[in-house]
Amino acid sequence: MPPRQKESYSIQSVDNALDVLEALCEEGEEVRISQLSQRLGMNKTSIFRLLATFENRGYVEKEQESGKYRLGLSAYEMGQKFLSRMGLLRKAKPVIERLARECNEALYLAVPRANEILMIDMVDTMQQVKIIPLVGNRYPITGPSAGRVILAHSETHYRKCSLDGLAALEAELPRIREAGGSSDCGVLGDGIVSLATPLIDAQGEVPGSLCMVGPEFRLTSEKINSTLLPRLIETGVVISSKLGYVGHFISKDAYR
Repeated sequence: MPPRQKESYSIQSVDNALDVLEALCEEGEEVRISQLSQRLGMNKTSIFRLLATFENRGYVEKEQESGKYRLGLSAYEMGQKFLSRMGLLRKAKPVIERLARECNEALYLAVPRANEILMIDMVDTMQQVKIIPLVGNRYPITGPSAGRVILAHSETHYRKCSLDGLAALEAELPRIREAGGSSDCGVLGDGIVSLATPLIDAQGEVPGSLCMVGPEFRLTSEKINSTLLPRLIETGVVISSKLGYVGHFISKDAYR
């Protein structure tokens, strides 16, 4: 008998509950049942029952005056427990904090998620002019540098990517791979510059990327090329070595 597909084990009610929770997370600070109903194509009664269940367990909170819902502390606690046990973040964070102090610019850890990248953690800058925090934001993996460096260094993620924009990157990805990093301007928002380098583990896979984000007037092309991108790449090499990757030291031409 052939093995059953994963989809055949799916429980519709659980799928619906997770859809509601994910939509609540993506919609913003607070959201009404009518908004979730319109977005998910589910009837309001079903959504109300699911939200009530989440509320009883602390994963959702209801604002009594407005009737709007937001994520609760239980959801936050679960996320924090996951991050604290995530090997990539645990090994990368001290190194990222050191670079943030040296460069005084915001640094992010991004991880791939299907056709997207997710900003999971940041160390902020002490500069007066800052970019609105991007933690929790998702972007197409073919968009900002944080995604492109992953595609350039990972056959696995490249093969899995099904976005239309992938074909347009064919000529760019080898250059990114050769340089060891990449930068962009305006992809994350008007006047926002980001630069990134891949993080590689012991198996040669790319579990994430290290990304620096700041305003265009401060992250000039000259500063990026002369100082910031080389330092970012060096830090990526250090983090990758902590993850067990030795390829940087075997190849003398890597990241030259």
